[in-house]
Amino acid sequence: MVKRPTIMKFGGTSVEDATAIRNVAAIIKLAVNSRPVIIVSAIGGFTNSLLASVAKAIDGDARAATKSLEADFDRHLTIARELLDKESCPAFASTIGDARSKIRQLHKIIAAHPVTSPPLQDEIVAYGEHLSSQLLTAALVQNDVAARQVDARCCIKTDEAYGAATPQPLTGNAIKTELEPLLHAAKIPVLGGFIGSTARGVTTTLGRGGSDYSAAIIGAALEAREIQIWTDVSGVLTADPRIVPNARTIPVLSYQEAAELAYFGAKVLHPKTIQPAIDKRIPVRVCNSRAPREAGTLIVSESAAAPQTIKAIAHKTGITTVQVTSARMLGAYGFLRALFEVFDRHRIAVDVVTTSEVSVSLSIDDASALPQLIPDLEELGTVEVEKDRTIISVVGEGLRNTPGIAARVFSVIGDINVSMISVGASSVNLTFMVDEAHAAQAIERLHRVCFEDEAGGNPTPGGAVREVAPSGAGTVPIDHPTRDARVGTPVGRISATRR
Repeated sequence: MVKRPTIMKFGGTSVEDATAIRNVAAIIKLAVNSRPVIIVSAIGGFTNSLLASVAKAIDGDARAATKSLEADFDRHLTIARELLDKESCPAFASTIGDARSKIRQLHKIIAAHPVTSPPLQDEIVAYGEHLSSQLLTAALVQNDVAARQVDARCCIKTDEAYGAATPQPLTGNAIKTELEPLLHAAKIPVLGGFIGSTARGVTTTLGRGGSDYSAAIIGAALEAREIQIWTDVSGVLTADPRIVPNARTIPVLSYQEAAELAYFGAKVLHPKTIQPAIDKRIPVRVCNSRAPREAGTLIVSESAAAPQTIKAIAHKTGITTVQVTSARMLGAYGFLRALFEVFDRHRIAVDVVTTSEVSVSLSIDDASALPQLIPDLEELGTVEVEKDRTIISVVGEGLRNTPGIAARVFSVIGDINVSMISVGASSVNLTFMVDEAHAAQAIERLHRVCFEDEAGGNPTPGGAVREVAPSGAGTVPIDHPTRDARVGTPVGRISATRR
């Protein structure tokens, strides 16, 4: 029986410099017997630089756009000089030269014809993953690992929604065609995440953070035994460590818990990562490339409730709430449909929805289209907008059916104004909104009560596993690298496609 492959995705901080790439190469070398497929992000910060360069080109200054990337290209060359021998380094330097030249031409085209920017932006931004995958492949080969760089555009086939493309059905066969022969030949494929191409071969991207999504898509197509997301933290934490320094790793999460945490602001996973894993019932493990012997977080079909029910607190800042009030909706049908059709027309995703007899409040995290959105909404009723809000989501299996959870949560933050409470729309989360200025205080208090004040200050944040990883999977990744709108009554939550 052929062993199922293991997908290993490494984020930008895991390949940010020569030391980090050496560490990743060592992790992969120890995993060669698990038939790994490697997905890699652009080196840390490069995607932001590429996007900023496109903005300069759109403003008409192609020269400044290209010049702004010089430090990033030099950083790639510095890493290559530290990592590669005298034969491999000049080859990579030539690759950098080609990238410089092609990006310079693309900047000129955008500056002259800004309307062409969406597809050309994807073409430019994709160079981040192209270069990192080639650099990591060269580092692996130099360390006697049989690696082969594969252009992800040959594998991930998408629609033409540039900047947030959606994979199409033919992606599965394309992945198998490109990668299975390499796996059978005991080669390790290395692909850039985040990028794909249309049926016509035009480069697309899957949206920010899309490298996780790439890993999940490839894992599902190859029926992997485990999808590993390697980052710079030891798994999914009970809260954002920038707000709660003593946040701790959650040993086990269910798919549903992980999806809610990703959707509502946990940065470790891309929100779309979980669905392909759910479809194929593939375990997902979040690992720390800087501490590879730590087990991280295992995400499986089901996990038992934690002793304190709550497993994690996620949050999302920069939220805008829109309230539409109209007496016409009282006892009427079709009002919500008309309301959501306005958001659909403007391609604005909605996070949380709460309703009363004569008003609807909705939260959005991209307010750039508000000037165009509000006039259309005003045809339905009076519109009020509040900015600088934060969504806080308390997540845990069994939360909906556990008495006293809401009272416990809100008693801790009784002096902080709370709005748009959503409980019951999901069985694993309780969501509410606070002013951004009070968000950190609310999260700190909740974490202290839920995770620090019980059991001598050291409760276990995760529960027992009901469904474990496939037979043979270990608990230490380096030793065994396998490893429609919902509207509640009276409040609820809408599930929308994320960018």
